Amino acid sequence: MDALANQIIPADDWPGGCESGVTNFIDKQLMGPYFRFQNEYRRGLKGIQDSCDALYHKRFEEISFKEQTNFLELMEAGKIPGAVSTGGLDRNFFALFRDHSMQGYYGSSRHGGNRDNISYKMLRLDYPLIIGQNRYKN
Repeated sequence: MDALANQIIPADDWPGGCESGVTNFIDKQLMGPYFRFQNEYRRGLKGIQDSCDALYHKRFEEISFKEQTNFLELMEAGKIPGAVSTGGLDRNFFALFRDHSMQGYYGSSRHGGNRDNISYKMLRLDYPLIIGQNRYKN
């Protein structure tokens, strides 16, 4: 998942997906609000590993960054040969993981991602103060 997160949000002058806590966010959410996605993650991650093994004879995290990028481009397009493509799992899992990665990167750090509010700093935003329901004064 770290390698996938770093592909979705690659590091540049700012930390990438893994360093910013995206994987932690997804793990945490899969035990709570995203519980319903656990099977998709199990099938998707296994499908990625099975497909990489068939194509490269390596695990996803062992292939080069460029090969990972090419693999995910094919996955997003629904053109991966092998296990991950069964029943549209490739496109669907890619979209799910991408969306959850963005939520973890740009969301509030109180949900387990956006470590040290890195995305807010990158965008030069102040930390958004969210008080919660029914606590705003009229």
